[in-house]
Amino acid sequence: MHMSKIGEYFKLGEVFRYFYRVFQKPDPSRPTNANIRMMHGINRISIIMFLICLIVMIVRAILR
Repeated sequence: MHMSKIGEYFKLGEVFRYFYRVFQKPDPSRPTNANIRMMHGINRISIIMFLICLIVMIVRAILR
């Protein structure tokens, strides 16, 4: 497999940009509705739960 194709799988820039966008204050110039606010709220909860679980798994692995 060509090296640039492998690099495409590990591009995390979009993921981190989404994390930044989800946790920043809403832009008043952008249109919003209840569905988008609910979606971002659920995504925030999911991201926080994932990070907490990741920390717990790392601590458990270290303490073994």
